[in-house]
Amino acid sequence: MPFQLSVSSRGKIKGANFPLEINLPDDATLGMLRNGIYHLVPHLTLDRQRVTDVQKKPLLGDEKRLVELGVKSGDSLQVKDLGAQISWRTVFLVEYVGNKLTKFGPLFIHPIVYLIAPEIWRYFGHPFQASKLQEYVNIYSHRTTLILVMLHFLKRELETLFVHRFSNATMPMFNIFKNSAHYWLLSGVLLAVGVYSPYHGDKAVRRTYSNNPMFIGCMVAIWALAELGNLHSHLILRSLRPAGSRVRKIPYGGLFSLVSCPNYFFEVLAWAAVTVLTSSFAALLFTIVSAAQMTIWAIKKHKAYHREFAGQYPKDRKIMYPFIF
Repeated sequence: MPFQLSVSSRGKIKGANFPLEINLPDDATLGMLRNGIYHLVPHLTLDRQRVTDVQKKPLLGDEKRLVELGVKSGDSLQVKDLGAQISWRTVFLVEYVGNKLTKFGPLFIHPIVYLIAPEIWRYFGHPFQASKLQEYVNIYSHRTTLILVMLHFLKRELETLFVHRFSNATMPMFNIFKNSAHYWLLSGVLLAVGVYSPYHGDKAVRRTYSNNPMFIGCMVAIWALAELGNLHSHLILRSLRPAGSRVRKIPYGGLFSLVSCPNYFFEVLAWAAVTVLTSSFAALLFTIVSAAQMTIWAIKKHKAYHREFAGQYPKDRKIMYPFIF
């Protein structure tokens, strides 16, 4: 007996007369329904569709049968056009490095600003000599902040390529401009210009803790532990999702015993260490903005865990900050 569904549109969708009347076999999956919508509305590709029930609850899992999702023959569903999409992997790569042509992003901006900053400041009458904060005291004479920032974003690049498994294949294309601005402008241009300047040169920090090798070493150690904790959290999440699937499981191990999103906590901790290390307003601004955004994401994920694993999810877990929130 055919599975009959009526699909109306949420918002304006050109090129089709809604509601769509779709007939499917009684064992039809969500993927078959979405392909049926695509067949009737060719520009509404699968990555642009969000199918919901009448209560606007999203139907997820293309491999799941419609009956498993609570859909019955004769039901009315809705579809929303999410607009042009771009893959999450591409988004992450562009946010941190840039596309293949321009190579912009923090990995490009920081070395450039580091190299040209002394000449620019000298041109404007503010020559300066690098401090220990800017110059990592070892035989290679690298810059502390430059190394930390470069390693952070290099780690994120490698995680994007080899660790992350995204629950959604794509995201709205507009978001790439919004997200990239966060990294390119705040952690790229603003942080680089703020740190590689006379305000953090040798004379400015000569009698401050920022010129103390022990203090610098402690901040670098905290940063390194936070980065390793972040990586460990990502590896735990990766182990829960088989390749090519959208499976979600309750994460355990590491700081997941205390919070739902330890990866975000460690990210904030790493940037907090950079902020204290540099005493930079630019670093503080980036850390505050990042922490606020990640806290919003963490709240949503925490609620999603409790909703999806009702009665099973650990009740004593905080959202993001251990023992606090």
